[in-house]
Order: sequence, then C-alpha cells, then structure tokens
Amino acid sequence: MSTREIDIVLFGATGFVGRLTARHLAAHAPRTITVALAGRSRDKLTAVRRELGDTAQDWPLLEVDSTRHDTLDEMARRATVVVTTVGPYAEHGLPLVAACAAAGTHYVDLTGEVFFVRDSIDRYDAAAHDSGARIIHSCGADALPSDLAVLLTALAAREAGDGDLSVTQGYWRHVRGGASGGTLASLEHDIRIRRSDPAQARLGDDPYALSPDRAAEPAYDPSHSHSGVGRSRDLPGWEAPYLLSPYNGQVVRRSNALTDWSYGRGLRYQEGLYLEKSLLAPVKAAAFAVGQEALTAGFGTPTGRSILSRVLPQPGEGPSPRRMASGRFLLEVHADTERGAHWITRVGALRDPGYGGTAVMLGESALALVLNQDALPERAGVLTPATGIGAVLADRLRAQGFHVDTRRS
Repeated sequence: MSTREIDIVLFGATGFVGRLTARHLAAHAPRTITVALAGRSRDKLTAVRRELGDTAQDWPLLEVDSTRHDTLDEMARRATVVVTTVGPYAEHGLPLVAACAAAGTHYVDLTGEVFFVRDSIDRYDAAAHDSGARIIHSCGADALPSDLAVLLTALAAREAGDGDLSVTQGYWRHVRGGASGGTLASLEHDIRIRRSDPAQARLGDDPYALSPDRAAEPAYDPSHSHSGVGRSRDLPGWEAPYLLSPYNGQVVRRSNALTDWSYGRGLRYQEGLYLEKSLLAPVKAAAFAVGQEALTAGFGTPTGRSILSRVLPQPGEGPSPRRMASGRFLLEVHADTERGAHWITRVGALRDPGYGGTAVMLGESALALVLNQDALPERAGVLTPATGIGAVLADRLRAQGFHVDTRRS
C-alpha cells in the first residue's frame, strides 16, 4: 500500500463526529501524509475543509455515496486507510467493508453494533486476511478503552510473571457526556433486530458472539453479559449496568480468542457503571438501571420511538462546544491473575467520550495504521483495536492528553 495516493480518507466528514475527527487530523496529522475528506456532497465537504485552517486546504475531496458501490470501490483502491463515521453501520457499512477487504485497504470505524460486526466477520474476514487488510471495528468509546485496557493489563501481568487473567472487572467512573445521535440510532436498530428475530436476540446476548471459534468458548452464561445493581467487588461503592458494556465485553473476548486466548482461558470480563460510596449510591444505581431499561423499552415500540426522536439527538447532531468541554470519562479495570496478583489499568480523558474523545481515538487509530506500521501486530482480517493496532495506541493517546496507566496493586 506504499504506492497509494492517499494515506487516510475520512468518509462521513460532514457529520458531527466526522467533523470533529477532521479537526483532530488537521491539527495532528503530519504534513508528510495525505488526508482526504469524503462524503455525498462536495459543497458540504468544501465547507468542512474551509473550517479546518491552512493545513487542510489542499486535502482532496471525494464524492462518495454509500449506496453506490463503484464510488466505495474507487475510494478503497486509492487509500491506505479508510475511516468511516457513516452509520448505522448495519444499514450503510457492509459495502465499504467489502470494498476495503477486496482492495487490501485498512478500515477503521466507531461501531457498537454487534450484528453488523458479526456479519462483517462472517462475510469478509477471509477476504481481508487474504488481501492483508485490517478491518478494525469499534475504535471509539465503543469499545477501544475496554479493549486497550484489558490488553495492557494482560501484557503487564504476563511480563511480571503473574500468569493469565481470571476475574476481570471494568468500572466506568466519572462519566460525563451525552450519547451521540449515531449511537442512539444504532441502539434503535439493534433493538428492532432483537425483537423481530429470536435467533438474533440470542446471538446479541451471547458474551462470545464475536468469537472466531464459538465452539471453543464456554457455554453461554447470562451472568457474563452485563453487571447488575449491587456493591462493587473491587471499589468501596456501588455499580449499575452500563449500556455499552455488553458489546465492549464481546469485543474484549474476541481479542482474547484472536490471540489464541493469550489473556487466559479463564478470563471472565464484565463492566459496570461505578458510583462513589454514599448513602444515595444504591438509589442512584437503581435509577440508572431503570433509566436504561426505559430507554431500551422506548426504542422497542413505534410510540416510544416517536417520543424519543423528539427529545434525543439525531444522527449528525451533537452538543455545543461548551458542553463538550465539560465532558470526561475514566474506565478502571481490575484484574485478578491465576497466580494471585491483582492489576489495575485506567484509560480516560477530560473529553466527552461519545464526541471529542471518540474523535481522538478514531483519528489516532487511523494515524497509527499509517505511521506505526513496524509496531503493529502481524495480523489481517476483521480485527479489534487490540489485535489490529495494539499497545502502540496507548502511547498515541497519552500524547493527546489521555490518562493511560497500568500498575500491580
């Protein structure tokens, strides 16, 4: 791919997260690499490029439509990496995955859609493996922090001689930020699939739904799909279910299986939303759980969807810069090892996880594929952030002000 004329194409550059990602690339991509903006409207692309300042004024603009496969194929042939924010991915994403897998072009997205990723694996993993393409899903808030944190924990424990990971718990702490319109649209699509197809619903609930070898994994255990309301195992407080956690866990388990279960055959990973110890913590935990159940139930009916569409952000919409500036998140992973050690890894930033934080994670994932090729795992196919990019992401995110650390407690 060294002969490709464009290093990175950002597809969906005129959407809300797309524009944020474009700004990040304009500020941090070296002048030595070529970045292009892609979307359906050249006029809108021109307006976005104008906002980016002098460094981006010579960036190529590509008119690409997700419904026109010829334009997707041409974009993939010209690029080393295609970054896409065009979702819901189950509706718009598979043709681009197909184009990149066939062309040997690396691909990065921010999906949290388990059915889309499962389809991507089943249809295009072999083609991507043969062409050398890295199809890397979920390089945003779903599910890069989780995937990276467990990878760093397993690497540190192994280097210290502490053996494989066993019970491993992620705690989302200090989360402040709004859910993106794209994430909510993906959630709505996920719920519709589950309600219309019981077999798909069972797949979506399976903690090992994304495993490359489901028969080699444990039998389905609902206790591993999400956390309930209760006292924290590792911290002096309470935890509640977190909407993104079931999918994050599926990605982490795929990473483990793709690396021949290098984290440990006994890995048991799940996540929850952590609430600091207080008299009101159990009430808040229950309220979070009820609120998430109500949101899920609302998306499951036409009346509920109509009401929610009037109060929640739509795809392409997002909060004000002032509100995003107050965003933050921290994921803290606690892991026991088979030899009795305990490790803690933290990944977080003073950024809104679904918007500014995701834009940085997405942009740095793409830049790593171009600039850190010698440090990447030797792997191709439909991958995860941990297996397709690896620990080099930790250094890249630290350079952008993210907090990433691992320690033995």
